[in-house]
Amino acid sequence: MKTYKTIISMMSGTSLDSIDACLLKIFDDLSFEIIDDFSLDYPVNIRKKLFELANGLGSVKDVCFMNFVVGELFAKTANLLIEKSKINSTDIDFISSHGQTIYHIPNDIEIDNVKTKSTLQIGDISVISHRTGIMTVGDFRTKDIAANGQGAPLVPFADKIIFGTDKNRLVQNIGGISNVTVLSDSCDIFAFDNGPGNMLIDYCVNKFFNLPYDKNGEIALKGRIDNVWLNKLLAESYYSLKPPKTTGRELFNNDYAEKILLSAPSDKYDIIATITNLTAKVIADSYSNFVLPKIRYIDEIILGGGGAYNLALISCLKSYLPDIIIKTHEDYNIPNKLKEAVAFAYLGYFTFNKKFNNVPSCTGANEPVIMGKISY
Repeated sequence: MKTYKTIISMMSGTSLDSIDACLLKIFDDLSFEIIDDFSLDYPVNIRKKLFELANGLGSVKDVCFMNFVVGELFAKTANLLIEKSKINSTDIDFISSHGQTIYHIPNDIEIDNVKTKSTLQIGDISVISHRTGIMTVGDFRTKDIAANGQGAPLVPFADKIIFGTDKNRLVQNIGGISNVTVLSDSCDIFAFDNGPGNMLIDYCVNKFFNLPYDKNGEIALKGRIDNVWLNKLLAESYYSLKPPKTTGRELFNNDYAEKILLSAPSDKYDIIATITNLTAKVIADSYSNFVLPKIRYIDEIILGGGGAYNLALISCLKSYLPDIIIKTHEDYNIPNKLKEAVAFAYLGYFTFNKKFNNVPSCTGANEPVIMGKISY
């Protein structure tokens, strides 16, 4: 008879739109079963403040305060999921929380002969554990950085468990940032951030259409791709960096968006069409430059994240990758929006069991480590 742990796992990504929570079981054979889920949108003023922090604005006081505010919201999300699912909180073994990234420095900075990378995810796990009465695991990325990794990407650890290496699969997440996991029996698992996912698209849609995002890619589908502007955008130096590499809002932020818009076409629909195509082109180019030299061919791509719902983005990807099967996580019975929450449930499960849960070949860490801290 299989035994299992019942877990609530919570994730909020660089798009800063909502906290996604998943109630699931992870069995001792590492299979899983989703029981229920719940998402809580960030309130307007809190989301605005988080954007400010992620764009390098705000004070130390703001960071201190928002750490606890986000902790309260993560706890509220967990409690509302418990209420929705009608499960007894005493039946939940632990909560696994990614928290909210507000800044990520993947490359070394030196001061007074002290050199280190760094990262900061807020949403204090002590607040979550106290408000829910459930042991909480969180703050995963810091231990990998202590081992000289970049603290990202972490999801590949779960990708390998869930999808295996029987085919040459690329698990492509398109959230605020796009990132890929390469699964194959012909090479070690590796992963990296391709570049911007929805981040620049969302900024431009908000600026020119006063909408939070381009639902189903409807705006992009009304525009034309400006190849002159696209080629200028593709000159970004991050795209040519070799993995392991990670990025985020510290690079592709509001200032970056305003800078590239200085040379944008005049038609606002063409702007959205081109910036959407940029995400697809960067992904496709990264496969040619960094993936195919190692695995020779790709059997299938599995899309996840909000970008998996953007029909214009998917159409662009198919045009660049016409001979490759493109699926979504939902073809594997995993809701696209819950994929990363499921992944962090696995990370928490291994922390709980005192087992290694980073992938040095993905993060660049010197050695395997047990990531995560626990608040009882």
